[in-house]
Amino acid sequence: MSDLEPYEGNPMMRSAEISVSFEFFPPKSDQAEASLWAAVERLAPLRPSFVSVTYGAGGTTRERTHATVARIARETAVEPAAHLTCVAATREEVDAVIRDYWQVGVRHIVALRGDPPEGVGARYRPYPGGYESTAELVASAKRIADFEVSVAAYPEKHPESANFETDLDVLRRKVDAGASRAITQFFFDNAHFYRYVDRVRARGFDIPIVPGILPIVNFRQAVNFSKTCGTSVPRWLTDRFEGLDDDLETRKLVAAAFAAEQVFDLVHNGVTEFHFYTMNRADLVYAICRLLGLKPVLEPVPERLVRST
Repeated sequence: MSDLEPYEGNPMMRSAEISVSFEFFPPKSDQAEASLWAAVERLAPLRPSFVSVTYGAGGTTRERTHATVARIARETAVEPAAHLTCVAATREEVDAVIRDYWQVGVRHIVALRGDPPEGVGARYRPYPGGYESTAELVASAKRIADFEVSVAAYPEKHPESANFETDLDVLRRKVDAGASRAITQFFFDNAHFYRYVDRVRARGFDIPIVPGILPIVNFRQAVNFSKTCGTSVPRWLTDRFEGLDDDLETRKLVAAAFAAEQVFDLVHNGVTEFHFYTMNRADLVYAICRLLGLKPVLEPVPERLVRST
């Protein structure tokens, strides 16, 4: 990833219509909620195609997700997408959540199997009376209402998959059940993404494969995330951040430079859609989007908000 031209000077990038989406997680405190909404307000004017909110198993996390998604639908002009998993809930409970989302105006679901309640690395066991797979969850959402459904994809394969063929069989079942988009786990070496897309196309299905991008706000945290989800961290990337633990300003510059290199290389290779894992922080994601040529636009007040005032 070198010799990359700025957005305005690159004819191919000028002609490409870049589309972005953002992922947030539900807040666990008043301070975290303030940070989340500051990030939403900063990024919403970039007109993302949607913003998604992650989902935990059962209890308060599930309720916070629903509340956050409902507020986005109610108070912003941005399309919300709700994460939903198969973990720790019966089919009836999950279906009730799906119906609730439709009633509050949510039309897009990100369907995931979810990690075992014991944590990443534990053996997954379907919840008694619950959905056994993402494909079943996708089929249920499509049966209940005309949702757009996104699912996950894994450029370096899911950690539980024996091989790529098994992994692609799982994706095939999700597509057959009604998924219309696959969003990848984050990766740091674009070669993994290109090889993965080639494998998907070789299997004969053309669902959009949207790269998931994790801007590196905290390198050690990013490395820890990578260990849990099977993402490799190239040595050359580790070298870039080495010795910067106590140098916040330089670390920010290195993170921004790497993120710009990564997305520019993807655009040079025909990618026009990006999904950013924001970690509920807007500054670095906002900067990347501006480098991609996206500019903030003041959104008109949604008609649904005008009617309610």
